[in-house]
Amino acid sequence: MLAEFAINNKVHSITKVSLFMANYRRELRIEADIRKKGKVEKATEFAERMKKIQEEARVALRKTWEEMKWQTDKGRKESEEWKIRDKVMLSIKDLVFKEWPTKKLVNRYVGLYAINEVVSTNVVKLQLPMLMRIHLVVNVS
Repeated sequence: MLAEFAINNKVHSITKVSLFMANYRRELRIEADIRKKGKVEKATEFAERMKKIQEEARVALRKTWEEMKWQTDKGRKESEEWKIRDKVMLSIKDLVFKEWPTKKLVNRYVGLYAINEVVSTNVVKLQLPMLMRIHLVVNVS
């Protein structure tokens, strides 16, 4: 360490240029003096501050979640419990049939079809005739 300091000092005294300037052709910029004593936050204080911030964020997220849940549940209603072999009618509101050219004169619902499988609370698989040519799994509304 002492030899390195002596070499650096000798180079600086001969060339009147620092080693950094000799290598990079510019002076080293240090915005703040490293040796200067300043107020440094203790690790425990930092950890406590971060814990407090995280707790405040958790409370705010929980409150937001509860408000969103309340807004969403306002328009919801309980769904019926479907069982296999229950009979249901199928809405043809969004279906297009070539045999029925006018929608105005067609029934809104067709048949009584048996449920083959309950996929979830709002999705069932129906036993439909082959002529229907639609997907067997439909949404319950």
